[in-house]
Amino acid sequence: MGTLNLYFQIQTRYISPSSPSFNTFTISLTTNRKKFNCSRISLSMGNPNDTHTKLVPGAAGFLLQDVPHFTDYLDHLPSYPNPLQNNPAYSVVEQYFVDEDDTVTEKIVVHKESARGVHFRRAGPRQKVYFKSDDVNACIVTCGGLCPGLNTVIREIVCGLYHMYGVRKVLGIDGGYKGFYAKNTITLTPKFVDDIHKRGGTILGTSRGGHDSVKIVDRIQDRGINQVYIIGGDGTHKGAAVIFEEIRRRGLKVAVAGIPKTIDNDIPVIDKSFGFDTAVEEAQRAIKAAHVESESIGNGIGLVKLMGRYCGFIAMYATLASRDVDCCLIPESPFYLEGKGGLYEYIGKQLKQNGHMVIVIAEGAGQELLSESLQSVDQQDASGNKLLQDVGLWISHKIKEHFAKKKMPINLKYIDPTYMIRAIPSIASDNVYCTLLAHGAVHGAMAGYTGFTVGPVNGRHAYIPFNRIIEKQNKVVITDRMWARLLSSTNQPSFLKPRDIAEAKKEKYPANGILDGKIVKTMSMN
Repeated sequence: MGTLNLYFQIQTRYISPSSPSFNTFTISLTTNRKKFNCSRISLSMGNPNDTHTKLVPGAAGFLLQDVPHFTDYLDHLPSYPNPLQNNPAYSVVEQYFVDEDDTVTEKIVVHKESARGVHFRRAGPRQKVYFKSDDVNACIVTCGGLCPGLNTVIREIVCGLYHMYGVRKVLGIDGGYKGFYAKNTITLTPKFVDDIHKRGGTILGTSRGGHDSVKIVDRIQDRGINQVYIIGGDGTHKGAAVIFEEIRRRGLKVAVAGIPKTIDNDIPVIDKSFGFDTAVEEAQRAIKAAHVESESIGNGIGLVKLMGRYCGFIAMYATLASRDVDCCLIPESPFYLEGKGGLYEYIGKQLKQNGHMVIVIAEGAGQELLSESLQSVDQQDASGNKLLQDVGLWISHKIKEHFAKKKMPINLKYIDPTYMIRAIPSIASDNVYCTLLAHGAVHGAMAGYTGFTVGPVNGRHAYIPFNRIIEKQNKVVITDRMWARLLSSTNQPSFLKPRDIAEAKKEKYPANGILDGKIVKTMSMN
């Protein structure tokens, strides 16, 4: 019957919390010549570093943000029956495979007049796979900072490939992205990884930076690798997106699957990142110690610094879980020290009323105050993250200095458990979560999907395009009810001036993903 390919230029307006921006996209429509129904939209953002996004429209405002598949750029690929149907472990499963039409909605709360909005392809095993088990040569790499659960993800990728799909060749890349061309590989087997989930860190080692996509893909080709599992945060996923584009440009049958990792929980779209629950649980030990120290002496202050470079999720959830915290300071909520309604006034009030208090501060909070005080120059690490000053030490000195001038004796104990928290093994709930992530990635790669990351969206695991993971960071919304619950728990002031509150209320996220439920467009046929 044949197809008709049409090309359009569409201008879309992306409403972001900071400012609106316009992007011009090239869109390819594949249509049936006879019925002229649109079956798929492939959207490319013009920038050669941007991954291709497939948009599949449907009825009532439905929009599937699909992930790339081998068949998008490779012709005449054979497919094979999924070996899971002969796997004894799955013999009791009522439905082996995920239906091809199954999707997961990005927004779960809607109004009766709302469009169906953005959806993602549901994760899970498919009836057909695009690799023979004996032909798979997979590799796993961990990048960026440490996080509880890394070893569990490694273990479950290896065991999932081995026990579900009969894959026998899995390599570990030693030392992050640099390891592709600078270090040796590690042969991974179920026996080798059997108990690594009981250890913290990553058995593969990690590093920041060192990303040279051409060299990396060269080594992937040289070693005959055809499945690449990349575990890391937003910076790592930016690198993964570039690797995928280079693989696609060369026309290689290599699946690139991401597993999102960040202890700070700052990756967007997904419900939460692995290791976050472990971090919140371990933070309780530091907060309890601070509480014991503070209430054991007159005018005692326990100050705990927790991780959270750009977002305060660990600090917020650890505070809510503890109920011993009197003040929580996070990057998203500005605060000030001096004057009416400031931090000093609140500390003085708490000490007079209760004789002690506990303060939790995220590492990224108050950096603007610290920079002004120390006149520091912005610096970055190898991943491009801003190097932060130690706000815990700084604010400890400032509090002591202030109350010394007031001739009010205080006893402040500063506890910094940040690197202890990220180096521990994951707790039980995170271990289960890591298993689901790893298996989702394996199912996706075997089914021929590529250029995707896997994660839960409203409780259902989905395949998400790389560009959605790296487009922005997930942050605490201080106009949300969760932050209000924290303020109610600690009874601390918001430290926000009326102007700050008005500005915060203006910062609203798009109602339906990247396009705010609308596509503002001008179309011209080429």
